[in-house]
Amino acid sequence: MSDNFSLGSVSVASTPMERFEEYLQSRSKRMTRQRRLIVDHVFREHHHFDADDLLDHLKQTLGERKVSRPTVYRTLSELVDAGLLIKMELGGRAVYDYDYGYPSHEHLFCQKCKKLIEFHSDEIDRICDAAGREHSFRVLNHRMIVSGVCQECSQSKRRRKSRLDLI
Repeated sequence: MSDNFSLGSVSVASTPMERFEEYLQSRSKRMTRQRRLIVDHVFREHHHFDADDLLDHLKQTLGERKVSRPTVYRTLSELVDAGLLIKMELGGRAVYDYDYGYPSHEHLFCQKCKKLIEFHSDEIDRICDAAGREHSFRVLNHRMIVSGVCQECSQSKRRRKSRLDLI
């Protein structure tokens, strides 16, 4: 088994902005300034986020309120429909991750601090491909989320037991 769990890279023919513009054109929608700001911000650097994280970061970056909450939610939904983002339900919230131009990968999810750790496993790829062959199923992509507790949360101080714990 390989101990290298780093993510590889995927080359793409067009940028996320170009791909989103094509998606919007195919649905007779316009690329507005607000959509452009959102897409530019989302794909500037890789990290998992929810809509509130994105709204807060846009407000900090843009200063005044230039992008409305409904526009952010609608654009995120369109980015998922366009195949640029994937939406995951984790810990009772919708978290977004990159799909376009990003290699297939898995996640470790800490149930205490809500941290997501990405990793890639060739063995998991082989298992998915073998299961697909066995069932005459063409595997295009997969996502695995392993829930647990991260090292930092595991090592956090535990409260001392009191006499009430004995009851």
